[in-house]
Amino acid sequence: MPTSIDYVTDPSPGHGALPPRAWYADSSANSVSLNGTWDFRLSATADAHDDSFASPAYDADGWSSVSVPGHWVMQGDGAFGAPAYTNVLYPFPVDPPRVPDENPTGDHLRVFDLPGDWPGDGSAVVRFDGVESCARVWLNGTELGEFKGSRLPHEFEVGHLLAPTGNVLAVRVHQWSAGSYLEDQDQWWLPGIFRDVTLLHRPTGGVRDFFTHASYEHTTGLGTLRVDSDVAGRITVPELGVDVPTGEPVTVAVEPWTAETPRLYDGELATAGERVPLRIGFRTVELSDGLIKVNGTPILFKGVNRHEWHPEHGRALDLETMRRDVELMKAHNINAVRTSHYPPHPAFLALCDEYGLWVIDECDLETHGFVEQGWRDNPVDDERWTPALLDRAARTVERDKNHPSIVLWSLGNEAGTGRGLTAMAEWIRARDPERLVHYEGDINCRDTDVYSRMYADHAEVERIGQGVDGGPEKRRRLPFIQCEYAHAMGNGPGGLADYQRLFEKYERLQGGFVWEWIDHGVADERHGYAYGGDFGEELHDGNFVCDGLLFPDRTPSPGLIEFKKVIEPVRIAVDGAAGTVQVTNRYDFRDLSHLAFDWTYEVEGEAVERGTLTVPPLSPGETADVKLSAPATSDGYWTVRALDGDGREVAWGQNSVAVVRNTATLFGGHTSPADGVITLGPATFDARTGDLRAIGDVTLASAPRLDVWRAPTDNDDGASWQSGERLGLLWRKFGLHRMQHRVDGVELDGAALTVRTRVGPASRDIGLRANYRWTADERRLRLTVSVAPEGDWRIPLPRLGVRLGLPVGDLGVRWFGGGPGEAYPDTRDAARLGRWESDVAALHTPYVRPQENGARADVRWAELGGLRIEGEPAYALTARRWTTQQLDAATHRTDLTPGDTLWVHLDHSQQGIGTQSCGPGVLPQYRLTPGPAEFSFTFEQLA
Repeated sequence: MPTSIDYVTDPSPGHGALPPRAWYADSSANSVSLNGTWDFRLSATADAHDDSFASPAYDADGWSSVSVPGHWVMQGDGAFGAPAYTNVLYPFPVDPPRVPDENPTGDHLRVFDLPGDWPGDGSAVVRFDGVESCARVWLNGTELGEFKGSRLPHEFEVGHLLAPTGNVLAVRVHQWSAGSYLEDQDQWWLPGIFRDVTLLHRPTGGVRDFFTHASYEHTTGLGTLRVDSDVAGRITVPELGVDVPTGEPVTVAVEPWTAETPRLYDGELATAGERVPLRIGFRTVELSDGLIKVNGTPILFKGVNRHEWHPEHGRALDLETMRRDVELMKAHNINAVRTSHYPPHPAFLALCDEYGLWVIDECDLETHGFVEQGWRDNPVDDERWTPALLDRAARTVERDKNHPSIVLWSLGNEAGTGRGLTAMAEWIRARDPERLVHYEGDINCRDTDVYSRMYADHAEVERIGQGVDGGPEKRRRLPFIQCEYAHAMGNGPGGLADYQRLFEKYERLQGGFVWEWIDHGVADERHGYAYGGDFGEELHDGNFVCDGLLFPDRTPSPGLIEFKKVIEPVRIAVDGAAGTVQVTNRYDFRDLSHLAFDWTYEVEGEAVERGTLTVPPLSPGETADVKLSAPATSDGYWTVRALDGDGREVAWGQNSVAVVRNTATLFGGHTSPADGVITLGPATFDARTGDLRAIGDVTLASAPRLDVWRAPTDNDDGASWQSGERLGLLWRKFGLHRMQHRVDGVELDGAALTVRTRVGPASRDIGLRANYRWTADERRLRLTVSVAPEGDWRIPLPRLGVRLGLPVGDLGVRWFGGGPGEAYPDTRDAARLGRWESDVAALHTPYVRPQENGARADVRWAELGGLRIEGEPAYALTARRWTTQQLDAATHRTDLTPGDTLWVHLDHSQQGIGTQSCGPGVLPQYRLTPGPAEFSFTFEQLA
């Protein structure tokens, strides 16, 4: 006889649940939300208790409670266990379909009454929108069934069991099950009932399932609507004058739905017993001429991957959080989202319909952990699992099929290949031939309609664009997307603009999706935000779970600001010499009539003239040259902006301002060494070491000296599985984090002080000769640094510049240069020339794992710590109240404590960032290869 928990390790999807159907939130039928506080009991194993708790007579006195929706490990202050994060590895022995005896199991109880107006006729279902990972359900002591498929809805017939009062809904949830093998999705493992639970009245003659087909013929402007319904009824769309029976097509003139123009028509499906509102978007998706086309036009995805996340509630998201995500995406020019790696809460898709986002809707499937054994025993190639795979495909498609935003169905992610995936693709195509099928792991495109890759480097992407990448003939005829690229972990991603230039250059390249939307940091008093390993997990993947364009609290990172600039739908190229601006429409569908343009003429960051610009309503792909008004002065620069109707900046452009290198040397009298001090203009030096002690009344805490070290970024360190150059490790191997300084001479030469030094790491013969030449006048002090490498340098430098320490006083900072945020050689498109102000604390970018951050690029001058510092050429400015070594040693935000010294970095150059935390490294043009260099700074005490 099978035991009562055999269902936990059964590969089948479960039993008792109703067939999947379209999801809708609004209806004329009654419903009762069962969200709220539930009684809760946690057990260490799946069989610790019998089923008696499901009885209406059971006394749950002494139980704890949890909130539903919610994950129990995110509640109870640790009493209910803790989150655990792995990227690829299963956190239990790989022995499919078996799971460990140590299987945390949460029993949930909810007692509810029916509202007084609950109808006495018809039936009812209880719907679970998301439970991880396996659930068994009872109502009033009668078992309804059990199910797997954590991010998918399951409904059970309950009308015959309901009582007016005292109904007891009992749910036993197991953290591990056979279904866990299908849900290895690079995220926190978080058991619980984390989406809504709802009781739905099903009136006699009510709507069961329906499928809205709304196509658009771009050559005629006509849309064809047909709504197939299991229960006959009528379809009305008042705005279009439509009133037809279900199943009958009707063709009318319509405005099409696109992600740029998300036109929705309000309609209604009415059957004898129920009315359901419809939101209809007319659009046609096709694979034509080797391209993904919507309404006859190829589209370019400027997208992100989005896991569901909230730092306090995990994957239990409320509507306003979902709305915030969509609004942030639209505000940052993002036009597409891949729902990695499962269908999102359906309300999110409704928001995508409303606001306008292309969606790749991904099935709840990933078996990545089987890569560790060469994909042996992979469930997607094991017929025992095929029913579960088909069930997941059906529950995805049936739930979401009425959303116009969805243009591709994705079979899942990183699950290898096999017969099960082929069966899924065949079922989806038969059920919905009006959309395309995506799956990245199908490298030969047997089952897919698009050639999809992850983290292909720029060179390979260009070969694909040129059609010289090889591969099967079918693949060569398909469009290409990067379903994941530009890994947004920590400082970065770098190289976004270089990718975008390729996407826009080659028609076959239809864009990509940055990995990913948000850092999955868990709010934590100890660390600020916790990541893998912070909860004592024996097996974890550290901060690899924090790889988003948003910080956990949904604050945009510099990476998101850069991405917004790179993917602007309007290109603005200002030619200052000619006094013209070239405007190019990069939208796929929309003209520019909805945008207003303005200009500002600035001198050293101060606006001296402003005006508006008349730009024709250019159609997609069109370009126009527009004349700018002649400025009253010729020593400034233009900034031109495109603004939407709400005044939000959509795009901007500036003309470059050349930095004229001033090679003049300052001269002022100096005294001979006296009492160990050299005086030069406003400055005093240590006569023995040549160290600068003070500039006027500003006493330095640490003299300027050559600095090459930075706290390695996640992208510097690279990923453990990568065989190529991982610079963070190489820099440490070569000792660049412990450079030693030697003074070889302090020389007075007329009106100049020259200090000759050598800087190098212990145990290595490589080094850098650095000569500091100081000159001055009565007010100003000038430093010229000449650097020459020695030895066999096989690696780039992290940075090249000088570091000095100033006493903490006024912590305000003003500068003229790039801003307002940080920028590095391959992340600088969003850096806008201007005059900026900040305080020192705000210059720091609070990455969840501290690392190099905060550099402001192209600084002409800066004022901080009582000094004005000019650079020739422009420099990168970083200022913080902890050393690079302290930043390097920190593992969490809370490890950084401000000190009494303001550490200022004046960098001549920096190594680029790249995206090697998962993708390719720094492109050659952004590498800081050691070579001769010379740069200067002029210091002046502020009045």
